[in-house]
Amino acid sequence: MKSFTTSLRQMTDLTSLAFLLIAFLTGIAGALQTPTLSLFLTTEVHTRPILVGLFFTGSAVIGIIISQIIASYSDRSGDRKILIVICCLFGALGSVLYAFNRDYFLLLTVGVLLSTFGSTATPQLFALAREHADRTNREVVMFSSILRAQISLAWVIGPPLAFALALGFGFKTMYLSAAVAFVFCSVIVWYALPSMPKEKRADNARLQAPRQNRRDTLLLFIVSALMWTCNSMYIINMPLYLITELQLSEKLVGIMMGTAAGLEIPVMIIAGYYAQRFGKHKLMKNAIIAGLLFYIALFFFTSPWILLLLQILNAIFIGILAGIGMLYFQDLMPGQAGAATTLFTNTIRVGWIIAGSLAGTVAEIWNFHTVFYIAAVMCLVAIFCLQGIKPTK
Repeated sequence: MKSFTTSLRQMTDLTSLAFLLIAFLTGIAGALQTPTLSLFLTTEVHTRPILVGLFFTGSAVIGIIISQIIASYSDRSGDRKILIVICCLFGALGSVLYAFNRDYFLLLTVGVLLSTFGSTATPQLFALAREHADRTNREVVMFSSILRAQISLAWVIGPPLAFALALGFGFKTMYLSAAVAFVFCSVIVWYALPSMPKEKRADNARLQAPRQNRRDTLLLFIVSALMWTCNSMYIINMPLYLITELQLSEKLVGIMMGTAAGLEIPVMIIAGYYAQRFGKHKLMKNAIIAGLLFYIALFFFTSPWILLLLQILNAIFIGILAGIGMLYFQDLMPGQAGAATTLFTNTIRVGWIIAGSLAGTVAEIWNFHTVFYIAAVMCLVAIFCLQGIKPTK
């Protein structure tokens, strides 16, 4: 409890509060757009399920390329603060494009490119937070866990708000709200976050490659990518599964996602507190087991109340992955905060690539429910890969 109390005391200064607010705002911007994207593409752009999956896949591929370029630059030279501002402004432009455009291919190219910059603001924010915590002697695990919890807090509010705005006022209003969040975020970053410019390195080494623990980092990348694939397939298919197959209310989708995000907050904080005692390896294993149980349960239960209760398992699965997974990468890649954080973030994008391809194809050939069987198998593979990673000290 001492580390938790110390972290709370340290986070009362204005800079730390700014980090919390920015993490919340970037989370709100993402939570307004991602949960409704498959519904937006289906109802507004009028695309088939396989094209919906292709859209998610294309977004992830572009995201990996852009974020790795930015990560390499940010670890070698430049100022993360300026990068975050630029990314937020591009994210706002992307949201405006989604608000007024309904051309599938324009959204898949220009829209995705702009949105990718917006989403890249988050890993850069966490990399800057890690450097700030190290410089000011904060307890890194709890500081990062509480910061990551702000993203989950945003996802408590974001999905229900997104569906309320989209269904009540239209997708234009929803996307313009996300644009406002990005702009507000860029202003706070400019005036409140510390500036930590790096001296330009003489060499041109590609810093995104791990300098040590390469085998374990690769295995952790596979584990994280598989876990995010499961979650991404769930996010893509769940709205359409509930609405088209189970004939349930659209609002239930937002409530379920908000419930899971709300439960993730205590999971992240508890995981951060017990990380030193039990180790990140054991916590990740428990997360995968929770995910396995969650997807197996979805085979059998369709009642709204049971689906809401099952979000406890979903919250453990994602809460530990989101909070501890990033720190696990940073432990395996010391001195490469930007590259490690972006590598973890790219496991999310790889998850979207695989999920977009699988979710759309499976839904086209069979049904939305079949995806949960695939997710359960992926959890088993993730456990097997995790066993090959040597626990960090």
